[in-house]
Amino acid sequence: MNNEESIAFLQKLEEVIQDRLANPTEGSYTSKIAQKGVNKVAQKVGEEAVETVIEATNGTDELLKEESADLIYHLLLLLNYKGITLSDVVKVLEERHK
Repeated sequence: MNNEESIAFLQKLEEVIQDRLANPTEGSYTSKIAQKGVNKVAQKVGEEAVETVIEATNGTDELLKEESADLIYHLLLLLNYKGITLSDVVKVLEERHK
């Protein structure tokens, strides 16, 4: 998968998250976590961040990739729960890069 395909996938994932937030689906992990409120969603981001750090310092590259994927997913969920998109965050990064 090249960079463009990776970015397209993140955009698709964000669309799925937005849909689950707007239309909760029974059996959906996204819907289940979101229904518990912002504190639970934010807690999951913190948990995944800690697990990512642990794998980076003491784990394997494979586990680091898995925990990083979990972190990115939960961060996207938190951002969208708060009405912030990936594009909004990229704009901040672009501004900082100038």
